Amino acid sequence: MDSLITAAARALASGDALGALKRVALRDDAPALALRGIAMAQLGDLVRAKALLKSAARAFGPREAVARARCVVAEAEIALVSRDLTWPPKALDAAAKVLEAHGDRVNAAHAGNIAIRRLVLIGRLDEAERALGRLDPTPLPPPLRAAHELVAAGIAVRRLRTEAARAALDRAGFAARQAGMPVLTAEVETAARVLDLPAARLVSRGDERPLRLAEVEALFSSTLVVDACRHVVRADGAVVPLASRPVLFALARALAEAWPGDVARGVLIARAFRGKHADESHRARLRVEIGRLRAELAGLAEVLATKRGFALLPRGSGEIAVLAPLVEGPHAAVLAFLADGEAWSSSALSIALGASPRTVQRALESLAGEDKVQAIGRGRARRWMSPPLSGFPTILLLPGPLPSD
Repeated sequence: MDSLITAAARALASGDALGALKRVALRDDAPALALRGIAMAQLGDLVRAKALLKSAARAFGPREAVARARCVVAEAEIALVSRDLTWPPKALDAAAKVLEAHGDRVNAAHAGNIAIRRLVLIGRLDEAERALGRLDPTPLPPPLRAAHELVAAGIAVRRLRTEAARAALDRAGFAARQAGMPVLTAEVETAARVLDLPAARLVSRGDERPLRLAEVEALFSSTLVVDACRHVVRADGAVVPLASRPVLFALARALAEAWPGDVARGVLIARAFRGKHADESHRARLRVEIGRLRAELAGLAEVLATKRGFALLPRGSGEIAVLAPLVEGPHAAVLAFLADGEAWSSSALSIALGASPRTVQRALESLAGEDKVQAIGRGRARRWMSPPLSGFPTILLLPGPLPSD
């Protein structure tokens, strides 16, 4: 490797993308193309970066398997940052194996970090946690060690383990300062702010107030919670999922919001069945659904009949509360992803949400009609984005189970 390539690589390692480009901008050999691609990625031109890395991978000879694998890893990271979730993860896994077999443990670990970040993004937290446990961060240089700790913090935040998240962010901040890269330090600081922002609303005894993540974690340990972020009912570590039974969840939420009082039958019918006028068929259906709700909540709470309607009573002497998103609506989950400020394709949102492409497309069109999101590009290059909303509850709306799920 010649001196210009070596100097450009060192510049990139320290975060000096412009310094690297000054040394290799006019060269078209494979190593220069690869370094130019990484530099363009650091400068934010992801389309050009991807094209350069593809050219570099083709230009490397058959005996340069490690160099080609490094190009694949860089391309995978660009795909992740640009939210191209259709990029094949098997290619990244194959590249990591090549790097590991040739003794490049640092880049192999970097490939593992990228794979874990993708799993976290689409809510596969169990797989991500197992993969993170198998990854040894000891040989990693400070920039990659910071990235590793950011992944650990992301998993802990999704699991509502706020103390573990804060500890991981402290380690990430230390590694970022060691690396001397202001961009990385800023990324850690941005991630740490999530812990201090409002994440949800607590509705209890007729009042409501915002909660931070640590307060949400504490709430789950002491209260029967009707969780409108995940559409479950939680108490004492037990979880009753009601996401696929919207009528039962609507009844549970209405009863929890009114606790310790009761709710009139007409109000329950309006909330659960969206009926403006209650007739005998509505009242009969309400009795059936209340019976089903009693069966689902057996052991956690009782549903008692009163003169005018029904009331929810927790087992023991605990309290009842509703945990609601700060922003609610039919497309809140889509907005939660777009609130990170990145540009998403509709196919990537479909993968992350586990919804059909057409459902996501309809949601995006509806939000665009309300000027909440905007489209950039056309055809397959079209991306959707929204400016970050202050205090938007992205964490609790994103997919992935909590510890007791």
